[in-house]
Amino acid sequence: MKKIKIITITLTAALLSSCGVYKNYERPSTISAEGIYGDAQSGSEQGLGDMGWRQVFTDPTLQALIQKALEQNSSMRQADLRIQEAQNNLKAARLAFFPSLAFAPSGTISGAVDPYNRDEYKGVMGGGANKTYTFPLSLNWQIDCFGQLRNSKKGSEVAVENMKTVRQAVQTALIANVASLYYTLSMLDRQLEIATETTEKWKQTLEMTKHLMEAGMSNKAAVASTEANYWSICTSSVEIENNIRQVENALCTILGQTPQHISRAKFSTFQTPAACTTGLPISILSRRPDVKQAELALASAFYNKNIAKAAFYPNLTLSANGAFANSITGAGIVNPGGFVLAAVATLAQPIFQNGKIRAAYKNSQAEMEVATIGFQQKLIEAGVEVNNAMAAINTAKAKQKLLQNQVKSYEDAVDANEKLYRESNSTYLQILTAQSGLLQAQMGQVSNDFNIIQSTIDLYQALGGGGE
Repeated sequence: MKKIKIITITLTAALLSSCGVYKNYERPSTISAEGIYGDAQSGSEQGLGDMGWRQVFTDPTLQALIQKALEQNSSMRQADLRIQEAQNNLKAARLAFFPSLAFAPSGTISGAVDPYNRDEYKGVMGGGANKTYTFPLSLNWQIDCFGQLRNSKKGSEVAVENMKTVRQAVQTALIANVASLYYTLSMLDRQLEIATETTEKWKQTLEMTKHLMEAGMSNKAAVASTEANYWSICTSSVEIENNIRQVENALCTILGQTPQHISRAKFSTFQTPAACTTGLPISILSRRPDVKQAELALASAFYNKNIAKAAFYPNLTLSANGAFANSITGAGIVNPGGFVLAAVATLAQPIFQNGKIRAAYKNSQAEMEVATIGFQQKLIEAGVEVNNAMAAINTAKAKQKLLQNQVKSYEDAVDANEKLYRESNSTYLQILTAQSGLLQAQMGQVSNDFNIIQSTIDLYQALGGGGE
């Protein structure tokens, strides 16, 4: 009776001291998202990342391409399969709480046989072969007294959530890439349109310069310089067409289809989302994939630490075996069939493991600290990306009106210089300079408009959008 009390007290003390291994993961109080956006923080509670991708990208053609990419992209399909694998592992971890059964029937034939079948040796060698068969059924059940199985199950749950987050990261990047390539094509179309218009103007200027030379009002140098610029612009048009083809091929690769023409709307049809704001910093914790992955890594380290701690405590296993056995000889039944039953309870308590258990626990504590630092750093990196995207949007919008004024001034300069050139009151260099400046200003304006679009896409991705 005294021994039973000692065992009971020992088990009770072990259970009380192991309460920590049953705790669920909670985000450390040291982790904070406040101020991570810096001066880019907006006052609105709802940000661009809270909007669905169909609300952000309203172009019907682009929406169809994004939907096609989500359905056909190989990375998305692979991510779905990885989620299935993680879910299968979770099912196995849950079933570990139940007993395991094994059934392994066997039969044996043995005996000494005289190859000459001599009657005088039959008594020595036996009357025939011995036939033995058994039908054993074994049961093993590990009792989760100290949280080993529970923490393994929790770790599997974290693994499933991690794979879902990986899929979300793939989806977010996929939506951003499709939108970026789509508007890159629209931008290149607009640049090609400007280059084509400029080529036509330069052709007219070249013809005018030739007529003026024939009339003695210009010279060969003016014709050669104008012609050289004309061929230069023709070359740039060919280069833009090649860029369009390459971007179309890149988009086709993402869509999982062979190279072909991609339909798109005009560049000027893009509409900036109505709510181009950051929202609250805390929302990035539950929405941005890489931040969620960093926290899941921390949660996984937490449960691994619990598993390492549980290794200090006893491991209780219940085993039961049962079998029906019989033995038959050539002479008949020797041993009547019967059941053999056995039950064993095993309590294994680690005593001395050469410091391996303690070292594993200390390592798990260090890994948890590493994961905590990584989580906080990932938050800082996410905030920097949001700040950069907002700064790029504000800068591009500030330049928009200035570039419009610049283009208008160059257009006026081209018109004025063409009139003066026809009247021979200016040199051909002035008109070349004005037309070259206009082309550069127009290309710069298109590039700045594209920067607004690209920065909006970057902000949407930085805020963790696209995961619905």
